[in-house]
Amino acid sequence: MAGRPREADMTQDNGADRDTDVDAGTGTELEPAVLDLFDDYRAAFDDFDADAVADCFAYPNVIWQFGKGNVFADDEELLENIEKLLAALDKEGVVASDYEVLAGYVGGDTAVATLSWTQSDAQGEPVIEFTCHYHLLYDGDTWRIAMIVNEP
Repeated sequence: MAGRPREADMTQDNGADRDTDVDAGTGTELEPAVLDLFDDYRAAFDDFDADAVADCFAYPNVIWQFGKGNVFADDEELLENIEKLLAALDKEGVVASDYEVLAGYVGGDTAVATLSWTQSDAQGEPVIEFTCHYHLLYDGDTWRIAMIVNEP
Protein backbone atom coordinates (compact mmCIF):
# COMPACT_ATOMS: atom_id res chain seq x y z
CA MET A 1 0.00 0.00 0.00
CA ALA A 2 1.45 3.35 -1.03
CA GLY A 3 1.45 5.93 1.71
CA ARG A 4 2.35 9.55 1.76
CA PRO A 5 6.03 9.92 0.85
CA ARG A 6 8.36 10.86 3.64
CA GLU A 7 10.23 14.15 3.26
CA ALA A 8 13.47 12.24 2.75
CA ASP A 9 11.86 10.35 -0.15
CA MET A 10 10.84 13.59 -1.86
CA THR A 11 14.35 15.00 -2.21
CA GLN A 12 16.39 14.51 -5.31
CA ASP A 13 20.00 14.93 -6.31
CA ASN A 14 19.76 17.05 -9.42
CA GLY A 15 23.50 17.24 -9.86
CA ALA A 16 23.59 21.01 -9.46
CA ASP A 17 26.15 22.36 -7.01
CA ARG A 18 23.75 24.75 -5.38
CA ASP A 19 23.36 25.64 -1.72
CA THR A 20 19.74 24.84 -0.89
CA ASP A 21 19.93 25.30 2.86
CA VAL A 22 17.32 27.56 4.37
CA ASP A 23 17.49 29.10 7.81
CA ALA A 24 14.76 27.05 9.46
CA GLY A 25 14.28 29.72 12.10
CA THR A 26 13.33 32.53 9.74
CA GLY A 27 12.70 30.87 6.39
CA THR A 28 14.13 33.95 4.67
CA GLU A 29 17.50 32.72 3.43
CA LEU A 30 17.67 32.16 -0.31
CA GLU A 31 20.66 30.91 -2.24
CA PRO A 32 22.70 33.52 -4.12
CA ALA A 33 21.46 32.38 -7.55
CA VAL A 34 17.84 33.03 -6.52
CA LEU A 35 18.77 36.46 -5.19
CA ASP A 36 20.59 37.10 -8.49
CA LEU A 37 17.30 36.47 -10.30
CA PHE A 38 15.51 39.05 -8.17
CA ASP A 39 18.38 41.52 -8.57
CA ASP A 40 18.17 41.09 -12.37
CA TYR A 41 14.39 41.48 -12.20
CA ARG A 42 14.71 44.68 -10.16
CA ALA A 43 17.41 46.08 -12.48
CA ALA A 44 15.24 45.36 -15.53
CA PHE A 45 12.39 47.36 -14.00
CA ASP A 46 14.76 50.18 -13.02
CA ASP A 47 16.04 50.28 -16.63
CA PHE A 48 12.49 50.07 -18.04
CA ASP A 49 13.77 47.12 -20.11
CA ALA A 50 10.74 44.97 -20.98
CA ASP A 51 12.86 42.30 -22.70
CA ALA A 52 15.09 41.90 -19.64
CA VAL A 53 12.00 41.59 -17.40
CA ALA A 54 10.59 38.89 -19.71
CA ASP A 55 13.94 37.03 -19.61
CA CYS A 56 13.36 36.42 -15.89
CA PHE A 57 10.32 34.21 -16.61
CA ALA A 58 9.75 30.56 -17.47
CA TYR A 59 7.07 29.80 -20.05
CA PRO A 60 4.24 29.32 -19.70
CA ASN A 61 3.82 31.40 -16.55
CA VAL A 62 0.94 32.71 -14.50
CA ILE A 63 0.52 36.10 -12.89
CA TRP A 64 -2.31 36.44 -10.37
CA GLN A 65 -3.43 40.01 -9.81
CA PHE A 66 -6.71 41.65 -8.91
CA GLY A 67 -8.19 38.20 -8.18
CA LYS A 68 -7.55 36.88 -11.69
CA GLY A 69 -4.92 34.49 -13.03
CA ASN A 70 -3.36 35.46 -16.35
CA VAL A 71 -1.49 32.77 -18.29
CA PHE A 72 1.31 33.86 -20.61
CA ALA A 73 2.35 31.16 -23.07
CA ASP A 74 5.42 32.95 -24.40
CA ASP A 75 7.45 36.13 -24.13
CA GLU A 76 5.40 37.87 -26.83
CA GLU A 77 2.25 37.61 -24.70
CA LEU A 78 4.08 38.63 -21.54
CA LEU A 79 5.86 41.58 -23.19
CA GLU A 80 2.53 43.23 -23.95
CA ASN A 81 1.67 43.11 -20.23
CA ILE A 82 5.14 44.26 -19.15
CA GLU A 83 5.11 47.24 -21.52
CA LYS A 84 1.76 48.39 -20.09
CA LEU A 85 3.11 48.01 -16.56
CA LEU A 86 6.28 49.97 -17.35
CA ALA A 87 4.20 52.76 -18.92
CA ALA A 88 2.07 52.92 -15.75
CA LEU A 89 5.18 53.05 -13.54
CA ASP A 90 6.65 55.82 -15.69
CA LYS A 91 3.41 57.79 -15.41
CA GLU A 92 3.56 57.45 -11.60
CA GLY A 93 7.16 58.73 -11.56
CA VAL A 94 8.72 55.46 -10.40
CA VAL A 95 12.47 55.39 -11.09
CA ALA A 96 13.76 52.79 -8.64
CA SER A 97 12.62 49.54 -7.06
CA ASP A 98 13.87 47.75 -3.98
CA TYR A 99 12.81 44.56 -2.28
CA GLU A 100 13.08 42.75 1.01
CA VAL A 101 12.84 38.97 1.24
CA LEU A 102 10.13 38.15 3.78
CA ALA A 103 10.20 34.37 3.33
CA GLY A 104 11.85 31.85 1.10
CA TYR A 105 12.45 28.18 0.54
CA VAL A 106 14.53 26.28 -2.00
CA GLY A 107 13.99 22.57 -2.57
CA GLY A 108 15.58 20.84 -5.55
CA ASP A 109 14.64 22.61 -8.76
CA THR A 110 11.85 24.69 -7.21
CA ALA A 111 11.75 27.64 -4.87
CA VAL A 112 9.17 29.93 -3.35
CA ALA A 113 9.79 33.44 -2.10
CA THR A 114 7.74 36.27 -0.68
CA LEU A 115 9.11 39.74 -1.36
CA SER A 116 8.02 43.14 -0.12
CA TRP A 117 8.61 45.77 -2.82
CA THR A 118 8.99 49.54 -2.62
CA GLN A 119 9.02 51.54 -5.84
CA SER A 120 10.26 55.10 -5.40
CA ASP A 121 10.40 58.39 -7.30
CA ALA A 122 13.49 60.44 -8.18
CA GLN A 123 13.52 61.97 -4.67
CA GLY A 124 13.58 58.51 -3.09
CA GLU A 125 10.02 58.81 -1.83
CA PRO A 126 7.95 55.61 -1.94
CA VAL A 127 5.27 55.71 -4.64
CA ILE A 128 4.08 52.09 -4.57
CA GLU A 129 4.50 49.42 -1.87
CA PHE A 130 3.28 45.86 -2.33
CA THR A 131 4.02 42.20 -1.63
CA CYS A 132 4.37 39.38 -4.16
CA HIS A 133 4.71 35.63 -3.77
CA TYR A 134 6.93 33.93 -6.35
CA HIS A 135 7.14 30.33 -7.48
CA LEU A 136 10.44 29.67 -9.23
CA LEU A 137 11.86 26.89 -11.39
CA TYR A 138 15.50 26.02 -12.01
CA ASP A 139 15.84 25.12 -15.67
CA GLY A 140 19.29 23.55 -15.39
CA ASP A 141 20.96 26.87 -16.17
CA THR A 142 19.22 29.58 -14.17
CA TRP A 143 16.27 30.31 -11.92
CA ARG A 144 13.13 31.65 -13.61
CA ILE A 145 9.76 32.92 -12.39
CA ALA A 146 6.95 30.44 -13.09
CA MET A 147 4.19 32.18 -11.15
CA ILE A 148 3.57 35.42 -9.27
CA VAL A 149 0.71 36.04 -6.87
CA ASN A 150 0.30 39.74 -6.10
CA GLU A 151 -1.31 40.57 -2.78
CA PRO A 152 -4.31 42.84 -3.17
